[in-house]
Amino acid sequence: MYAWIFRNLPGPIWLRIIEALILIAAIVLLLMVYVFPWLSQFSPFTESTIGLNTP
Repeated sequence: MYAWIFRNLPGPIWLRIIEALILIAAIVLLLMVYVFPWLSQFSPFTESTIGLNTP
C-alpha cells in the first residue's frame, strides 16, 4: 500500500519524499485531533479511580 502511494505521488524522488512526509503528518494530525478523541468516549479505560480518595 505504501509503495503504491509513493509511486503515484507526482514529481522527482526528493519531492515525493517531502510529499509523503506531509501526507503522513496530515494523517497523524487528523487522527490525533478528530478520530482518537471521538473513539475515547467508547473506551472503558478512560475512567480512573486513582486519586479520588486523597485527603
